[in-house]
Amino acid sequence: MATVVVYVWADTENFWPAVDEVGTADPLAPASGLVPFLAAQRSLDSLGVRVPQLLLADGGRRRYRADVAVVEDVCGGPLEGLFDTDPGRAGSALGDLAGMLKAMHGRRSPRYGRVDLLEQDVAASCEALVLDRALRDLEEAAGRDDRIAAAADALGDRLRELAARVAPRAEYGLIHGELGPDHVLVDGDGHAVLIDIEGLMYFDVEWEHVFLRLRFGERYAALARPGLDPRRLDLFMLAMRLSLVAGPLRLLDGDFPDRPFMRTIAEHNTEEALALLP
Repeated sequence: MATVVVYVWADTENFWPAVDEVGTADPLAPASGLVPFLAAQRSLDSLGVRVPQLLLADGGRRRYRADVAVVEDVCGGPLEGLFDTDPGRAGSALGDLAGMLKAMHGRRSPRYGRVDLLEQDVAASCEALVLDRALRDLEEAAGRDDRIAAAADALGDRLRELAARVAPRAEYGLIHGELGPDHVLVDGDGHAVLIDIEGLMYFDVEWEHVFLRLRFGERYAALARPGLDPRRLDLFMLAMRLSLVAGPLRLLDGDFPDRPFMRTIAEHNTEEALALLP
């Protein structure tokens, strides 16, 4: 018997607190909804990147009170779990994922932004956008953690110093934006399948690689690529660490169920962010 998965984009299913940036052209703002999902699905499918097959999309809310998509149920489970239970299958899927990333990052655009909002105006550059968001994350985290507050001036100076070192760029690659092993399923044939794709965007590929390095750890070597800009990597790593402090602490303002897990993420990234100071 075939099974399916139903995506439902309802406010009651979203644990993130409402913020004004949702729905703006900012590609790093939270992405949710049928429109970005469909735009990402079409973009990835055109590249031959495996995503769950779309069976039905209802954006008119004719059948339900929220936007709904019905997709195939990829039955092989997440890649994250296979690293321990089936290393051979996981290794094959990891190689498959590396090929997907090569195809995605090789698709270029003279503009950056989320694929469904690409024509809207955004900040002058990716590094300017990342710096602005990192400074806001720093301010937010400093209001919630005494250690970040004590180092706030040094962290802000370090962010500005790293951003000033980055040279301009005029082309951007297609990235997932939050690609950890929990966002990769493995199908019955052993192929990697990308999920949680609503944030698909054209952006500096170094942003993707910083996240890949954090989430895949020692297995990142299978996904690494030459030619990345080390100055962008330095800026993005500190910005990412601060985002992973502010974001989890923000989630804890609401009713997120796994609170110890979020606290662990915030604690770990607080230590890592402070360790990046000269």
